[in-house]
Amino acid sequence: MEITRETVIGDIVQNCPEAMPAFMEIGMHCIGCAMASGETVEQACAAHGVDPDEFLEFLKNYLENL
Repeated sequence: MEITRETVIGDIVQNCPEAMPAFMEIGMHCIGCAMASGETVEQACAAHGVDPDEFLEFLKNYLENL
């Protein structure tokens, strides 16, 4: 699954659950909540004060090293 700034968190949870620890590692512990499931990666990063480009790079590296 390609994950971009516009990817909805709920889609990631459903299609790529192995990515969830990476979200939790940067403080996004509410990824399973109703609000987060409809947010995009960019919106979630903004809500948590995280640069979306840096997070996407981190997530890509995390998934490649599983």
